[in-house]
Amino acid sequence: MASTTNVTEFVITGLFQDAEVQRACFVLFLPVYLATLVGNGLIVLTVSVSDSLRSPMYFFLGYLSLVEICYSSTVVPKFISDLLSKMKTISFKGCLAQIFFFHFFGVSEILLLTVMAYDRYVAICKPLYYTIIMNRPVCHRLVAGSWLGGFFHSMIQILITIPLPFCGPNVIDHYFCDLHPLFKTACTDTFMVGIIMFVNSGLFSVISFLFLVCSYVVILFSLRNHSAEGRRKALSTCASHITVVLLFFGPAIFLYLRPASTYTEDKLVAVFYTVITPMLNPIIYTLRNAEVKIAMRKLWGKSVNFRMK
Repeated sequence: MASTTNVTEFVITGLFQDAEVQRACFVLFLPVYLATLVGNGLIVLTVSVSDSLRSPMYFFLGYLSLVEICYSSTVVPKFISDLLSKMKTISFKGCLAQIFFFHFFGVSEILLLTVMAYDRYVAICKPLYYTIIMNRPVCHRLVAGSWLGGFFHSMIQILITIPLPFCGPNVIDHYFCDLHPLFKTACTDTFMVGIIMFVNSGLFSVISFLFLVCSYVVILFSLRNHSAEGRRKALSTCASHITVVLLFFGPAIFLYLRPASTYTEDKLVAVFYTVITPMLNPIIYTLRNAEVKIAMRKLWGKSVNFRMK
């Protein structure tokens, strides 16, 4: 099907229509986004420079925090600036770029969370072989595979979107460009395209979530053979991972496994996983991880000492 797109830009309705509410959202979400950058950036820096955080678990955590920064930055900066704008627009190419990078970093995060679950499985269930199985070249390949998986997923999303004709109206009932609201502006039947998106996004999220749940069930079941101290430490680490998995997958599955809609609650759910969750992840990992907190204190101490010299 040849594309007959006449639309060069889209008008975005935003989260709320009331100007006062939008200004209140600006005051609320700007500090949240800055906290996301600082919190995840601090984890990336700490893992990079701390000798005590050289294990694969922290290697993956550093990359997860980097992905969180990129994932949030594909949507949140424009969303925040639009809160102060009367007319919210985005070019057609800009919309496609936002969709590509949003799904690229989102799926990369899903695959990284899966890799982290596998890392915990090997560490807890096969401790004698952990350093052999999870050596540094393997870790690099797993991270590269996560990025590659995200790239292929996003390419499918873009390749099914570009051929669609967009001849107006050009209003996207959302606060950023995503597939569901964009498909509603296409002047053709998007049923088959929606099925492809359902498989590529919805079923992929569900299968990944079920795999992660099964992995942690196996891990928790195997802990009965460990000492009380070993169980406590493993449970603390796994609890952080499971919390992040639930926070990320819950909203994603809610949105991508349902028929397309433009209800306000759908937009609020999207705010949760694009704005709030990336800010919560560093808090979850640092509050429950003594090694990360100690490494951050050491890094802060070195920074203070450097300034005093």
